[in-house]
Amino acid sequence: MSASLPIDPQRRQQVAQALLAVLPERCVLSDPEDTRPYECDGLAAYRQLPMIVTLPDDEEQVLAILNVCRELNVPIVPRGAGTGLSGGALPMADGVVLSTARMNRIVRMEPYARLAVVQPGVRNLAISDAAAPHGLYYAPDPSSQIACTIAGNVAENSGGVHCLKYGLTVHNVLRVRVATIDGDIIELGGEALDAPGLDLLAVFIGSEGMLGIVTEVTVRLIPKPATARVIMASFDNVVTGGNAVASVIAAGIIPAGLEMMDQTSSRMVEPFVRAGYDTDAAAILLCEADGTQLEVDEEIERMTAVLQAAGAGAIAVSQSEAERLRFWSGRKNAFPAAGRISPDYYCMDGTIPRKNLAQVLTGIAQMEATYGLRCANVFHAGDGNLHPLILFDANQPGEFDRAEAFGADILALCVEVGGTITGEHGVGKEKINSMCIQFTRAELDAFFAVKRAFDAQHLLNPDKAIPTLNRCAEFGKMRVSGGVLPFAGLPRF
Repeated sequence: MSASLPIDPQRRQQVAQALLAVLPERCVLSDPEDTRPYECDGLAAYRQLPMIVTLPDDEEQVLAILNVCRELNVPIVPRGAGTGLSGGALPMADGVVLSTARMNRIVRMEPYARLAVVQPGVRNLAISDAAAPHGLYYAPDPSSQIACTIAGNVAENSGGVHCLKYGLTVHNVLRVRVATIDGDIIELGGEALDAPGLDLLAVFIGSEGMLGIVTEVTVRLIPKPATARVIMASFDNVVTGGNAVASVIAAGIIPAGLEMMDQTSSRMVEPFVRAGYDTDAAAILLCEADGTQLEVDEEIERMTAVLQAAGAGAIAVSQSEAERLRFWSGRKNAFPAAGRISPDYYCMDGTIPRKNLAQVLTGIAQMEATYGLRCANVFHAGDGNLHPLILFDANQPGEFDRAEAFGADILALCVEVGGTITGEHGVGKEKINSMCIQFTRAELDAFFAVKRAFDAQHLLNPDKAIPTLNRCAEFGKMRVSGGVLPFAGLPRF
């Protein structure tokens, strides 16, 4: 568990005075008790008290904050709702947290164009609520959608249980308005089918606050399906369940959602939300069909046949909207439900080819024995995005260190089978060492070159997401892969 670094009181006073010269007093927090709620994001194992927190009301104030920080060479950590799970919003002892939570207005709703223009602090679910009277909604639905903000979704390229059919944030955002560290406003993307020039919108989405501050977002809205139903299929082992996922996709079916939970997950969730899960099954799949009544009936029939052929021991199909939502409530509440069976949990995020699901789940089971820790597996099975929950007790000496090492090995296994170290949670502080496994030094240098193009002073969320040469060298000393030491040509200190 990390400990906060000390804050220089003279530096804090200097920066606070400069900010108060351009902002109302209500927009600047510098007292430690006021800044304490901002010391971490959803990855609470890493904590750092921020030097100062700013809460701008509008774009003009965002620019004022950036100008002060640039002139005084102060690092800036952007923050939305703080629901991130990779330490992306972890403050710095010598830095300013820039929270866009107060910029939470829906600027305009255009049902005929099927888009909405919103400020960065608008909650994900609030967009769908506002679009509902028009028969529309915003498709990406991360489990934190009741609280997470659209700018945070942009920063992490968030997904959710329906991302298999409807895509991630990058597939549903048309335009972002961005304040740069140089004090300019730029617009990436547009409301037309395509925007001129390089596709910098795709570069910006998922950049974890390292390239600019989002001040406005234009999102794509889609028609709400006429109906939807979900299948809950039970399997007697996780390998059979994992193979069934590949069978569904191989049959040419793209469900609206295709999620998997192992028995540990089902048993921790069921008493929490009473979703009706089969807690005797080693694994369950949730497979949703949406569309017209005819389309849904046909797809449910096809998926049922595929799942039975793949070895499903029992199949239940939702018979009402209330039952469908109840089935999903268990999956969406898996993280908070972990608190019922463990004092602490460490949520990982890696992505693998679907064909390797069974192999990776078997590997995770072996790691449980190696590290002496339990792991509850919940994930977006349809697109191979894993969310293993490593259960531990931070009060027991050494358990958090074992949980971190367990998580690092899961990510290394994801890379080994042709996957990636993150699907939607971002790299942040948590996975920065694993970047040294995923990418070569030349690739990491290219990432830094993109950052320099936007942020030459390296002030926007520094020391996140992209590891330095020294960090990779130090990490390489600790890890051996296939008998080869990473960056073996570097001098050892």
